[in-house]
Amino acid sequence: MQNEDKYRRILGVNFFIGDAPEAVEIGSQGGLVVVPAAPAMMGLQRDREYRRALMEADLAITDSGYLVLLWRWLGHESIHRVSGLEYLKLLLARQEFQTSGAVLWVMPSEHSRDRNLAWLRTNGHPFVAADCYLAPKYPKGAIADEPLAEIVNQRKPRHIVVCLGGGTQEKLGLYLKEHSHYKPAIHCIGAAIGFLSGDQVHIPGWADQWRLGWLFRCFSDPRRFVPRYLKAFELAFLLQRYRHQLPKMIE
Repeated sequence: MQNEDKYRRILGVNFFIGDAPEAVEIGSQGGLVVVPAAPAMMGLQRDREYRRALMEADLAITDSGYLVLLWRWLGHESIHRVSGLEYLKLLLARQEFQTSGAVLWVMPSEHSRDRNLAWLRTNGHPFVAADCYLAPKYPKGAIADEPLAEIVNQRKPRHIVVCLGGGTQEKLGLYLKEHSHYKPAIHCIGAAIGFLSGDQVHIPGWADQWRLGWLFRCFSDPRRFVPRYLKAFELAFLLQRYRHQLPKMIE
């Protein structure tokens, strides 16, 4: 049973606002864990499947510092941010992540897989290419991946870590939750592993703590990330309309 003091419903999503170690304990029990970024959350207005994935997740964490700040600035309350990067670091420290076969990684490309695996092995995690699944390019709308679901149900990994882009990984995670014959822990952590491995721009611990990861990403690839984060400014207007328009949004 959920402790209501540890959760806040924002834009229809039941966000966990406790600390990161507790979030990892809850997430590791099984079910879908989502870490929605502010730009991706704009999809709540127009992408029914994305909205359903976030609302039906077993655990949603407040990785978006922008969302946390907006929630405070718009006169609600100060809530705790649970860093997705910290979540991943704590997850990797668990015993299961030292065991071959206990984890299935869903990677976006061969390059990312090889870079991430090299970092994992260097840091004591005995994963190989067979522990990874290379995701195809999924279409917009609902996502289905029968070959992946078959692998999951045959191997039955305790953890599935999805390292895809926001707006896609959550829908894939929901598909796996609904098509698994058991209850794996499905962690949709996006690019977090890339921040550690060097596949993405390195984000120092202090920058993550001060909610500046977005700035590092913008400097690393302005053409890609500046438009993405500019789009996130719309989230303020969405939150302002939240209490009045949410029933219509989720019809």
